[in-house]
Amino acid sequence: MATRHAALDVLRGIAILGTLATNIWIFTNPEGLIGYIQGTHHATGSWAVAEDLLQQLAQGKFLGLLTIMFGIGLAIQQRSAVRRGRRWPGRYFWRAALLLVDGVINYFLFTEFDVLMGYAVTGLVVAYLLSMRLRRQYVAIAVAASTHVMLLGLVTWALLAAPAPAGSGGELSPNPYADGSFIDLVAFRAENLLMFRAEVIFILPMSIALFLVGAALLRAGVLEARGARLRRRLMVAGLAVALPLDLAIGLAGGDAGLVVGRYGLAPVVALGLLAWVAGYYADGHTPGRCGRALTPIGRMALSCYVLQNAIAGAVCYGWGAGLARHLDGTTLVPAMVTLYLAITAVLILFSRVWLSRFERGPLEWLWHRSHDRITASADRRRPPERVGAPR
Repeated sequence: MATRHAALDVLRGIAILGTLATNIWIFTNPEGLIGYIQGTHHATGSWAVAEDLLQQLAQGKFLGLLTIMFGIGLAIQQRSAVRRGRRWPGRYFWRAALLLVDGVINYFLFTEFDVLMGYAVTGLVVAYLLSMRLRRQYVAIAVAASTHVMLLGLVTWALLAAPAPAGSGGELSPNPYADGSFIDLVAFRAENLLMFRAEVIFILPMSIALFLVGAALLRAGVLEARGARLRRRLMVAGLAVALPLDLAIGLAGGDAGLVVGRYGLAPVVALGLLAWVAGYYADGHTPGRCGRALTPIGRMALSCYVLQNAIAGAVCYGWGAGLARHLDGTTLVPAMVTLYLAITAVLILFSRVWLSRFERGPLEWLWHRSHDRITASADRRRPPERVGAPR
């Protein structure tokens, strides 16, 4: 029987709450993602320093960690299939299709910066790559990472070469985030689908590389006692080297520095964070108070990810409580921190209560039920194998 590593659920919980720490700034912007990209509605006075630091601490690190954890999860699914004598990737196509459906629903109903759609496509690609020899997988990592670095270099060069903008851009009018109904915001996401999904396309090579890196780290024992040396190297690279550079470049480098930090240095920081947390549990430690709070969220990662987006939208957007439009330069940071802590508390309480009564989260249950029905239907439609005379 396979051993379940305690670090897995803790790391997933950290990644889910970490993505909220990044996205909460978008929700609390009166113009949503558009205003966030244009750099409008910032904190003022001493709160501006706190805003910059808090944003940079979360920027890209937990997206990278969540991506790596998806790769590790995919590798665990492959191990399970092989152990049971099943072909791989086999019917993983259906798993990817269901995740894509989840992502589409999350995108249109709750958030235009959904990651599930990208993970569905990435997972399908990587599932087939994992069926290849290890050497080819390492070549795929090198190709994907090189492609990402090249694209990142081009974008950074373009940002450095572009003239400084005269202003932060005009106001969004009409503003579906502050003034529109729920349906208005759904329609706005539909109208701007290509623009809002551009990041998913841009980071596809990075996502493929991080998925495969996650699988490679699992094989190398990053979650086990034997991976102590590997974890030390990752912590040096991620926490001692990449993190200070990320903070310096992200805080002082303008838009180009933000891009380099989010898509270049942050994934390395995520590797260091993974190694740090995994090292605590590698020798058999059971989760302490913080770990017990994070574990249910990690076990219900899909449900908690969608739920946090739904709650934040309901609190911040005009179709709900409309909090974002009432914030100014002096109230933005305190309100953001309060909202983040409140949503975190809801997720901890909800996931703990739910798992005390059910084995899986609500969306996880629906996802597995749908997958089981689809595969069972496929089995019924499959023609029986003909048994012929020996040749």
